[in-house]
Amino acid sequence: MYRVVHGNPTVDAQDFIDLVNHLNAHPFAPARELFNAKSDLIVSRAPGRLDVMGGIADYSGSHVLEFPIAEATFAAVQLNAERQLNIVSLLDDEPRHSSFTMSMSVFDGPVQYETAREFFQQNRAGRWAAYVAGVFLVLMRERNVNFTSGANILISSRVPPGKGVSSSAALEVAVMQAVAAAFDISIEGREQALLCQKVENLVVGAPCGVMDQMTAVFGERDKLLLLLCQPAEIKRMITLPPQLMLWGIDSGIRHSVGGGDYGAVRARTFMGLEIIRGMNPGTDYLATISPAEFESKYLLQLREAVRMPTAHPIYENARVQRFVELLDQPELRFDELGELMYESHRSYTALGLNSAGTDLLVDLVRKQGPSAGLFGAKITGGGSGGTVAVLGSNTSRAAVERVAASYADETGHQPYIFNGSSSGSLAFRHLRLSA
Repeated sequence: MYRVVHGNPTVDAQDFIDLVNHLNAHPFAPARELFNAKSDLIVSRAPGRLDVMGGIADYSGSHVLEFPIAEATFAAVQLNAERQLNIVSLLDDEPRHSSFTMSMSVFDGPVQYETAREFFQQNRAGRWAAYVAGVFLVLMRERNVNFTSGANILISSRVPPGKGVSSSAALEVAVMQAVAAAFDISIEGREQALLCQKVENLVVGAPCGVMDQMTAVFGERDKLLLLLCQPAEIKRMITLPPQLMLWGIDSGIRHSVGGGDYGAVRARTFMGLEIIRGMNPGTDYLATISPAEFESKYLLQLREAVRMPTAHPIYENARVQRFVELLDQPELRFDELGELMYESHRSYTALGLNSAGTDLLVDLVRKQGPSAGLFGAKITGGGSGGTVAVLGSNTSRAAVERVAASYADETGHQPYIFNGSSSGSLAFRHLRLSA
């Protein structure tokens, strides 16, 4: 029977208790076959996130507002002497699992990121393992870590994939935290997030910004993280006012930042930045430009194909800043907070990063409206499906459930509703378990 011998298991304890119950369940073949009962396990935890405002403007240096969700990913790591990675991922809280095994010698050198990316992409069954094994390669390349032993790694996640709530960042951060503790590698929080971003960008091949990883590391329960993505500066933690609640409603349309729409918009955004740099060489980030400056100096200089992708982060940054200003006022202006979210969603739509399902959810929220306690909604993260973030009153549960029921009636998909919050990996730290 596994028990905690080091660390504080009381932080967000219920899902940890569920994990230990999984480990101790009989029969639980994946854990029995993966772990040596004579060696300790190092366990870490990282949550997903709800993108409230900011989204894809992160790679253009915008402020973003992120909310860590209750759903999280656990990583349990045990050293082995074979210099082999044995990875097991549990599926849907069931005995079913997916496994991947590779020799650490594949990374010796260490290999180039492109070579590693091709290694994982050539085997469809092993592509998910790039998020886990990539942690080792990034530590080898960026921190010159010499891994003289391998690891047995169990992944247990309640952050559903493909729903736009950053299951990938939760996975990377949980694994990075556990690996660092197991191999006695000292990594401060900001560097940990940036290293995890490298895993996703360079090993997995998904062109994400760093807001997801920063939230998975630094997020605080029931607080909005205000982050300036230049590249990763935490400005404030904002306690959600007691009159408000945040919800996430899943559209059932799979989201991926590796998708073509996201990549095309991102490419056009950087094309716009280069054009502006030609006029003003000191411009490092689009989000440093105010809407008034953009309209007076640059708008008419951009061809139509890049105009909207260039404009989006400029206006989104202004929306985020106004959202924060409104939260700081003694009298909350619920309608204006909600309208900022609707404006953000319209901007995603103009970029082609919306979807029929997310548009329907936003429309259903708008129809319920402030009289039902629902003030605003927008698509989250990279768009093109995934989850819609909803801002409501602290009595809005019934209205959210009506939105979900209406969506199910119209589409046949019963949405998953995200509600609640939990802290990031920095608060959880790591636990040591012995059998």
